[in-house]
Amino acid sequence: MVLTADLFPIAAVYHALMERTELSDRRFDVLLQRLDRIGDELARMNKRLDNDDNFLKLTRELASLNESLQALAYAALGSQAPQIRRKRSG
Repeated sequence: MVLTADLFPIAAVYHALMERTELSDRRFDVLLQRLDRIGDELARMNKRLDNDDNFLKLTRELASLNESLQALAYAALGSQAPQIRRKRSG
């Protein structure tokens, strides 16, 4: 292979492209790190949302239980009014 003057500019361009590729690789690594952090944050947010959904289900169930207990209490009273005993002072 004979090296001529025409090959040197090509070598310079190739070298510049390799440097740019290395820079792109670094940028790619930074981008991957950022994407990993975003993925981790999304996982935390999804977990929090799942917990919020479970909390909402729990509050609905407690409200339903409260209504049931109130219905049982009124059924136990029947037609009588509730009797409240108060402490007498003195």
